[in-house]
Amino acid sequence: MQPSEITDVLNRPASRELLARDLTRLAYVAGDGTPRVIPIGFVWNGSDIVMCTPKNAPKLPSLRHNPAVALTIDTEVHPPKILLLRGRAELDVVEGIPDEFLRSNGASRMTPGQRAEWETEVRALYDGMVRIVVTPTWAKLIDFGTTLPTAVEELVRRREERERT
Repeated sequence: MQPSEITDVLNRPASRELLARDLTRLAYVAGDGTPRVIPIGFVWNGSDIVMCTPKNAPKLPSLRHNPAVALTIDTEVHPPKILLLRGRAELDVVEGIPDEFLRSNGASRMTPGQRAEWETEVRALYDGMVRIVVTPTWAKLIDFGTTLPTAVEELVRRREERERT
């Protein structure tokens, strides 16, 4: 997929809405060769998905060994909006707490008192974290209005061909 095609997908209003959410599902291959999918907080910085995790997280050795990942950001309503992304995880060890972590995790919905208490606890718990940075190399938006899953698009195309003949 060309960078301009990815940019086109990510700039659509529904994609922008999804990129403003707090939670993605990160898929990767674990050390034992089996797939894993985990929910994780994220921040979209305009070009990358940034997720933060403890330095001792079990996913890190797997991501170092095989950085290919897939991400899903979606809604829980019907019809759902779904943003599918693929890329490679770049790992960046950070001393202290990354700004992205402080902006994720629904922190914006906390009261000022809750926010202060949460941040104090975070700073006391973590001496550092790892930023998992994914620059999308592939993107697909499914909104069931203008875009559909690939298999459904194919069925629609076949039906239209049958109706024309």
